[in-house]
Amino acid sequence: MEAIQTLLNFILHIDDQLKILINDYHNWIYLILFLIIFVETGIVLFPFLPGDSLLFAAGILVPDTILEIYILIPVCLLAAILGNTSNYIIGRYLGERALKIKFRGKPMVKPEYLERTHVFYEKYGPITLVITRFIPIIRTISPFVAGVGKMSYGKFTLYNIIGAFLWVIPFTVAGYLLGQNEFVKKYFEFIALGIILLSVLPIFFALFKRKFQKNKT
Repeated sequence: MEAIQTLLNFILHIDDQLKILINDYHNWIYLILFLIIFVETGIVLFPFLPGDSLLFAAGILVPDTILEIYILIPVCLLAAILGNTSNYIIGRYLGERALKIKFRGKPMVKPEYLERTHVFYEKYGPITLVITRFIPIIRTISPFVAGVGKMSYGKFTLYNIIGAFLWVIPFTVAGYLLGQNEFVKKYFEFIALGIILLSVLPIFFALFKRKFQKNKT
């Protein structure tokens, strides 16, 4: 529970956390951002990192820090594309053996999230790689499942790149354009919370719908 509270606090105040990192590491911040996004999207065991909020917060800080939008976007795009590719390779060559890794006796990735990702693929096919970019946790598992299912590398790469552009650019540019708005600066934690809630809403809706259908039968 304490770990969850710490993570949530980090996400809700990620703008302040980024400011500290920028002051401490200066231009190395680009590498730090690259690694955070890469790990979230590239390692199936770390689906809980704050991708959406991070991109938005980084965009907000561009006008007031050393961050440059023309460097920030390519760095984040590259991290998102390579991260998904790494996850795809893990799924293709290690398969679901990677999911047997446990932390404190519990699987790092809950089976219901994996199952939900399979449902997305059954319903939407490869475009799932684009849709799930906007759904925390599922976006990390999505390329892994594509690898397990032996999706062709060419098809995976196409949808991977499309998804990365549609995910990185809107969040970053939105933060950049709203960065000078005092309301956004003052109430960032509520905006970050709103982003999280909107992102996870499809998961809760799907789980509720599934439970309702089971009870009905």
